[in-house]
This record gives sequence, structure tokens and C-alpha cells, in this order.
Amino acid sequence: MIVSYLTFSVGVHVVSRRPPTAFEASALALASVSPDLIDKPLAWQFGVFPSGYGAGHSVFFAVPLTWFVLIVSAVLRRPGVGVAFGAAYGIHLAGDVVPDLLAGDGLPIERVLWPVFTVETTYEEGFAGTLLGYLADALDDLLSGPPSASFLVVLGLTATCAVLWLYDGMPGVREPVTWGWRRLRD
Repeated sequence: MIVSYLTFSVGVHVVSRRPPTAFEASALALASVSPDLIDKPLAWQFGVFPSGYGAGHSVFFAVPLTWFVLIVSAVLRRPGVGVAFGAAYGIHLAGDVVPDLLAGDGLPIERVLWPVFTVETTYEEGFAGTLLGYLADALDDLLSGPPSASFLVVLGLTATCAVLWLYDGMPGVREPVTWGWRRLRD
């Protein structure tokens, strides 16, 4: 979500000289986590996919879905929403393959080519157990010594994103809070 927001916000500022709208920020937030919201529970809890990389991470699903959202958003005269959705979904998929490539571990393209390729992993703890295991590992890494370079990069990106989001006027949060505040005052 962080990289998606940074990329989209900077792009909108450069191209349109404005911050993202609430609808664009909301579509971006949803799309940036959608592959995981689809695949992780289906794999970790229900065993539908052999790993957390299934239909939601597949370009064979992402491309038609993005075209559908682009068309609907254009019909509704909110094309930026479709662009935000497509950008965020694509950035998520790229984020699942590019870091391994940059680390010199090759390009794990099979992660985004389901059902042509599948990634095999075993999840014995169910959704909650697997998620808690990942969180415990991250906490252990954080507390086990000086922060790693990757942690510092993520921290820097998070801080930069937070500052940019505040500068943009907190799109996606400002609007419902303002609406609620007006209702309370009336």
C-alpha cells in the first residue's frame, strides 16, 4: 500500500497537479491488498491454493479485473479511480517478484502466473496461525539486534508516505471524518 500510494500520489501531482481524491485513495488501498485478501485466506485456511500465490496474484485474473474497473470508472466519470486501482494492483504483483530479482535470487515469475504455474507451500497453522507466525518472525527480527537495511528502507518509505498523505490532505479519511463532524454539528 505504501509504495502504491507514493507512486500514484507523485504521478497525480506531476500529471494533474493535484493530490489523489478520496475515491482514488480508497481504490488504491483496496487494490494494493486485494491479491493477499483473496489468496492468503483461501490458501492458509481453506487449502484452495497450494500457497498464498493463486488467482488473486495471477496476471490472468489481474488484467481482466483491471480492465473491468477501468471501464466502470470511465462510465462513472471517475477514470482516476480505475487508474489508481490498476496501478496499485500491478504494483502489488511487481512487489511480489522484483525484490527477489534485486536480491539476486532470480525472478519468481511463477508467483503471478497461476494456473500455468503454482507455488507449493505448506500451511499447517491455518490463517490466524500463519499470520501470527509471520508477525512473530518480524518482531523477533526487529528485537534481535540493530535494524536491518530492509527494515530501515521500509521505515523510511512509511514515514515518507505518511508525510505525503498528510500533505495531500489525508484523502480517504478526511472526507468521512468531515461528513461525520458536520452531522454532529447539525
